[in-house]
Amino acid sequence: MSGDLILMGRFGAPHGVRGELRLQSYAADPLAIGSYGPLSDKTGARSFSLLSVRPQGKEMLVCKVAGVADRTAAEALTGVELYISREKLPLPDEDEFYLADLVGLGAQTAAGETLGRVVAVRNFGAGDILEVAPVGGGDTVYYPFTRAVVPVVDLAGRRIVVEPPVEVDGEPEESEDTPR
Repeated sequence: MSGDLILMGRFGAPHGVRGELRLQSYAADPLAIGSYGPLSDKTGARSFSLLSVRPQGKEMLVCKVAGVADRTAAEALTGVELYISREKLPLPDEDEFYLADLVGLGAQTAAGETLGRVVAVRNFGAGDILEVAPVGGGDTVYYPFTRAVVPVVDLAGRRIVVEPPVEVDGEPEESEDTPR
């Protein structure tokens, strides 16, 4: 079932004493997370209905969850990831995809050299990053998910093309590249 679920957000710390929570939304329109109906945890065992959602600052929302009436109940949800069934989401437009669709794709250079397989899409606050497990094992490698570094996403071919950034003196070269 988890293959049919798309990660939509994550509960943060409680906000106040009346059971509200901070919420990080991964929806294209962050406030839209409140309009999808009940969300679930990764297993699908727990369901969460968002009664209200409002912005708080640039990157964060505050939400009220049905059945969560105080700070203690809100604290129990801190860190819980929120998922929705893929069938409840609109189909992506041409040349669009859900980030979850990237996990499992092969990663190769433009010359066809195999780099590994995408194991996760991360975002530590500065944009999406693809985590790639090398073919021969070892530490995973992170690539910024930008058009310059990942110019090709071929879902039908189950691959991405990666043009690793050039490093200068051990540091990645700075770029004014735009996120994908």
